[in-house]
Amino acid sequence: MGEVWDLVVVGAGPAGSAAALAALRVRPGARVLLLDRAAFPRDKPCGDGIAPHALDVLADLGLPGLVDDHRPVHRLHLAVDRGRAGPAVVGDMRRPARVVPRTVLDDRIRAGALAAGAVPGRGTVRAVQAGPDGVTLTVTGRELRARVVVAADGAGSAVRRSLGLAGPPRGHLALALRGYAPVRADLADEQRIVFADDDRPAYAWSFPVGDGRANVGYGELLRDDRPLTRERLLRRLEDLLPGTTAGGTAWRGHHLPLSSAGARQPDGRVLLAGDALSLVNPMTGEGLYYAVLSGACAGAAAVAAPGAGAGAAHRRMLRRRLGAHLRLTGAVAGLTARLPGVVPAGVLAAARHRSVFDDLVELGLGRGLLSVPTVLRVGGGLVRGGLVRGGLVRGGLAQPS
Repeated sequence: MGEVWDLVVVGAGPAGSAAALAALRVRPGARVLLLDRAAFPRDKPCGDGIAPHALDVLADLGLPGLVDDHRPVHRLHLAVDRGRAGPAVVGDMRRPARVVPRTVLDDRIRAGALAAGAVPGRGTVRAVQAGPDGVTLTVTGRELRARVVVAADGAGSAVRRSLGLAGPPRGHLALALRGYAPVRADLADEQRIVFADDDRPAYAWSFPVGDGRANVGYGELLRDDRPLTRERLLRRLEDLLPGTTAGGTAWRGHHLPLSSAGARQPDGRVLLAGDALSLVNPMTGEGLYYAVLSGACAGAAAVAAPGAGAGAAHRRMLRRRLGAHLRLTGAVAGLTARLPGVVPAGVLAAARHRSVFDDLVELGLGRGLLSVPTVLRVGGGLVRGGLVRGGLVRGGLAQPS
């Protein structure tokens, strides 16, 4: 039968490398293969904003201070409709984020997993067959055997497709375009997100890298009634953040499988993590925290329950860590899609109340929940201000008090 790996991780990005790290922390002698089709370092289209919550997980996995050489960004600026006509709020987050290109971040996490004992592998998965005694993977002409497999191979996961598992439906899938451009002078020290006052959830962003460039982009929910082209995405980015596309390079599009579709981890020996499990925050597009957390859960489950019970063990861990948060973000995303005034009401409430600002940051970047006062303040503003389509209350920039 040949050698059998305790764990084969397909995809060596943050989710997959976190899975390898977690497995080796739980069982240091485990045989773990970290497989990817690409050579590292490699680019990955993303907003590059790293929430401190993701760095906490990586520190727990043995990688403290991983990106301390990158400048922290404390200020977050949220706006609706260009930040001029619509409500806006700017404030310092209680814990700063960092903006690190994925060519750097992913390579460092992977290097940490290899240093911990994971074995690097290169190849493309062609087929996966799960049986009662293990999993067989066909990888570019050769076969691999594993007791458990973690699929961390992204939104178009070949492992998930090979098992006949569907991805998120179109109403829970967004498309984003990302590039690097000279940072606009007023955006050099803040992360800015501008929500479109539109008939579908959409936003533009500018995140300063710290080297004179910004990661800029625009994302929009996919629907059948309006095809999204590169030209439209670039035009909408320039509409919402004028001047940010000038001199832009490395434009790349990517799908965002939103967690509002509901995470579906099946029973058995194949575990899903990160984008392969549709773990992207439907409000902000943040996926790195979900990726490393779900990867860590998958890796731990793979060696703690190394058999047919691994899927159920992974599902329990995810439910305990993210269940309530995912239910809430899914409900809020559904509400904002039906009632566009919710986002402006949230921004206005955040401008008036520091506690609302903090709650929204935690909801969008970590696994936070909404307090009762925040819900009442946002809901009250929605009712009092008539913040529905065609009735957007206009407001200026404010600091949360």
